[in-house]
Amino acid sequence: MTTALFTHPDCDLHKEPAGHPEQSARLAAVTYALADMDLLRFDAPLGTEAAILRCHPTAYIARIRAAIPAQGWAQVDGDTYLAPGSFQAALRGIGGVCAAVDLVLSGGAANAFVPTRPPGHHAETDTAMGFCVFGNVAIAAKHALDHHGLTRVAIVDFDVHHGNGTQDLLWNEPRVLFASSHQMPLYPSTGAAHEVGAHHQMINVPLRAGGTGADMRAAYTAHILPQIDAFAPELILISAGFDAHRDDPLANLNWSAADFTWLTQQICDLADRHCAGRVVSALEGGYDLDALAACAAAHVTVLKERGHDR
Repeated sequence: MTTALFTHPDCDLHKEPAGHPEQSARLAAVTYALADMDLLRFDAPLGTEAAILRCHPTAYIARIRAAIPAQGWAQVDGDTYLAPGSFQAALRGIGGVCAAVDLVLSGGAANAFVPTRPPGHHAETDTAMGFCVFGNVAIAAKHALDHHGLTRVAIVDFDVHHGNGTQDLLWNEPRVLFASSHQMPLYPSTGAAHEVGAHHQMINVPLRAGGTGADMRAAYTAHILPQIDAFAPELILISAGFDAHRDDPLANLNWSAADFTWLTQQICDLADRHCAGRVVSALEGGYDLDALAACAAAHVTVLKERGHDR
């Protein structure tokens, strides 16, 4: 088996105002970095309203639909915009990550990476924020639980910003272990260690500004990896933000591409131990284009190596 890649040109329909950090060039950089890799490549299908409803209410979906402008942009949050093609793009992200879960759980691929946009981990139950519209990874987790009958899904969010949306959407879900490392203080000002979820199933590990990859490795080794190991997940999902890289303009951590390689290896080790290597990773942040491309390539290289080993 090998690694599957799900993406779609419709993701470029989600346009942002000039100078916005979450731009179409991000996906182009990732696509170029992965172009020569031997991957199973798929067009991300359109997600369904039924999938969205696993996490977001009907009224919220209707409000997002109604906010889509005929031209230009509609601002729905301080830094979150909708363009005429944004709903279509968001559906590709949801459809891509759910299709990746289907493929990996069916044995059609060992693991998968889903580079789409807009990202998702800041979208709360009825709030678009932080460049995000729908909670893609949270929706994928609920899809794995409700559609495939899994009982334990782990999410690892290593984006430099706390995944407040994923936390909000899954706060009361005992079947999902959510683990997030993130710079603090930093947007969105959530993710303190005492935020543990309704069932003590959430692990928040704040990292100080200026921290290094060595600090990250120590934090994961001490706090996150052992708890995922004890949880024994049947599937691991990743919110793969690459904005903890030292060159990223929106944060102040000092990771390198090698640190993302190490972290992906550790996650894959847990997946090998507990769930036959089943990992589905979805793109979140990363706003320096060169760093984003290098880190995404490092991440997928590990997934590909592990996929060929199975």
